[in-house]
Amino acid sequence: MPRLLFLLVICIASSVSSLPPLSADSIIHPDDQAALVKLRSSSTDPRCSLYSWNGSNCSSWAGVSCDTATGRVVSLDLSGFGLLGPLPPSLCKLYLIQTVILSYNAFSGVIPPCFGRLHELETLDLGYNRLRGPLPPELARLRRLENLFLPHNPSLGGKIPEWIGNLSALAELDLSSDSLEGQIPLSLFSLRSLRELDLSDNRLAGTLKDFSQPLVSLNLAANQLTGTLPCFWASSTSLSVLNLAGNSIVGGIPTCISSLRALALLNLSSNGIEFSISPRLIFSDQLLALDLSSNGLSGPVPRGIVKHSDRSALLLLNLSNNQLSGEIPLEITELRSLLGLFLSHNQLTGEIPAAIGNLTYLQALDLSYNSLSGQIPISLAGCFQLWQLKLSHNNLSGTLRPELDALDSLKILDLANNRITGEIPLPLAGCKSLEVIDLSSNNIAGELSGAILKWQNLRLLSLAGNKLSGGLPDWIFSFQFLRSLDLSCNRLFGFIPGGDFNVSFDFNGDGHGFLLEGGGLTGENVFVWAVLDLNGSRQLELHYELTSAVGIDLAGNSLHGEIPLGLVGLKGLEYLNLSYNHLVGRIPTSLDRMENLRRLDLSHNLLAGDVPMGISQLRGLEVLNLSYNCLTGQVPKREEGLLRFPGAFAGNPGLCVESSGRECEGKAAKLPADNGARGSGGDLREEGWMSVGAFWVSAATSFYVSSMGLLCLPKVRMYVLQTFKQEL
Repeated sequence: MPRLLFLLVICIASSVSSLPPLSADSIIHPDDQAALVKLRSSSTDPRCSLYSWNGSNCSSWAGVSCDTATGRVVSLDLSGFGLLGPLPPSLCKLYLIQTVILSYNAFSGVIPPCFGRLHELETLDLGYNRLRGPLPPELARLRRLENLFLPHNPSLGGKIPEWIGNLSALAELDLSSDSLEGQIPLSLFSLRSLRELDLSDNRLAGTLKDFSQPLVSLNLAANQLTGTLPCFWASSTSLSVLNLAGNSIVGGIPTCISSLRALALLNLSSNGIEFSISPRLIFSDQLLALDLSSNGLSGPVPRGIVKHSDRSALLLLNLSNNQLSGEIPLEITELRSLLGLFLSHNQLTGEIPAAIGNLTYLQALDLSYNSLSGQIPISLAGCFQLWQLKLSHNNLSGTLRPELDALDSLKILDLANNRITGEIPLPLAGCKSLEVIDLSSNNIAGELSGAILKWQNLRLLSLAGNKLSGGLPDWIFSFQFLRSLDLSCNRLFGFIPGGDFNVSFDFNGDGHGFLLEGGGLTGENVFVWAVLDLNGSRQLELHYELTSAVGIDLAGNSLHGEIPLGLVGLKGLEYLNLSYNHLVGRIPTSLDRMENLRRLDLSHNLLAGDVPMGISQLRGLEVLNLSYNCLTGQVPKREEGLLRFPGAFAGNPGLCVESSGRECEGKAAKLPADNGARGSGGDLREEGWMSVGAFWVSAATSFYVSSMGLLCLPKVRMYVLQTFKQEL
């Protein structure tokens, strides 16, 4: 069953100090010009970004700034130029340079130790490259260095050197998304000049300590830090960003955290924090984002999160994946600035407050995986900017109200595993922006209405496990962006339409298919993340990405007729499930064109003929089930690709699977015995009289196999199907 996963990513733009514009008339000093020319010759420049490096006029050299009096290079900014190759040591001859920005390139190798000679250097930015090795100790000589940025160099590793805390002018340090390990140097906890520190996404360990300097931003997320949460007393008036997500911090949330008066972002998600949230934990009105998700918090949802709800600037509240209980407090609905509210995977009860409609700026609401009851409040129509509504896995009942038709910005609607009744999509016909719809495992009835065609941006539709009836309409596959269709376990009948298979980009392999890792084709398939800008606009943007596998599931209905040739042959499909229907005819040989297919289930039908040998050419196939059909002939041993699926051919009386020491030629062969039918006591015949339960299981199995065997006879099958058509 598709579920929604909330993934929070905070992006904070950091300003790099730069020099004021210099005179356009400055002439580059000959020594510095020679150093730059050597840099150009030793680097690969596929975009010709350094094409302008000619002559001696500094203003014509892209990314270069010079001192007007001396002509010496004081700033070099080649960010995003696409340069490749090792960092050239010739840069070390730019003795008076103050700013070096080489980020967003593909520089490789180690950081040249001679960088320690650049005594005037104030900013060094080598982020988003391919550098490796430890930090050279020669960098400890850079006494004027204020900004050191080395993020996203995955092979830059080792321990953070102790000398880094001796850089007395260092104000900003970013070593995120590298391969650093060990403990955070003690010298960093007391570096007085330090204001912004980002060591996130490394392998740092040890106990988290308090910092004695007034920090503005601290990001230690995605490490292996332990201990309890400090109070950060020295930063009570300055700390704006505190991100400790994805560590192993334990204990409760101390109330002293709310004394951080400048705090705009607090992310403590994915730790081992437990106990209830103290009612005295009330933050200032400047808080923009609070994420306490994926911990062990218990007790009620706090009623007071900020001091003044009516003046709060809170944009994001995420308390999902905890053990919170009780009802959703009305005070939550007073946070009028909220854009994202996530309370999923808790133990919440009661009804969804009708006042939820007061959150007119709300864009994403996730209350799934709780025990909420009652109807979906019609007041949600007041959240006219809502693009994600996820209420799945609750006890909600009633019909979809026509007022929800006003949600014309809605893209994701997930109401799966509730007790919703009525028909679809009439109440949602006006939601023309819908892209992801999951109404599976409800009590929705009726036929598939042509109003669904208004959802032209449809990418995922799951109506599985309902009471839908009628035939499959001709337009069911006619959505251009459709990548996942699940109508399984309903009461649909008739033929599978044979047209419109060439419409969907993803079905035909022209889209951007995504294979889920670990072999899973169900589970989490929508990722939602937030981008929070704390520097200028201080705004929050919510985005989502659909990562579900591409496929069609029509299992568990009463479909009959043959499998359309256009369906079997879609090279973009990753799974196809037509099991438990009444399909007849041969399995189309075009299966070998389905190069991305990972799961194929055609079991429990009336399919006849040979097993197409092209199936063995599907190298990515992980699951194959052709059992309980009327297949005949043999599956020769030489087709090694099919021997990977030993149970895929059971229940086909006329089919033989060659195995070691057995041949099918010239005799009516049988399938190998199922070893799973034996217990530790040996042959069941040695056990004496069978139990009553075993008798009825045996009788039911015999009846089923006998019925299938009769239906596999052409005359019997034609008689039954002819009678069935007359009744229709």
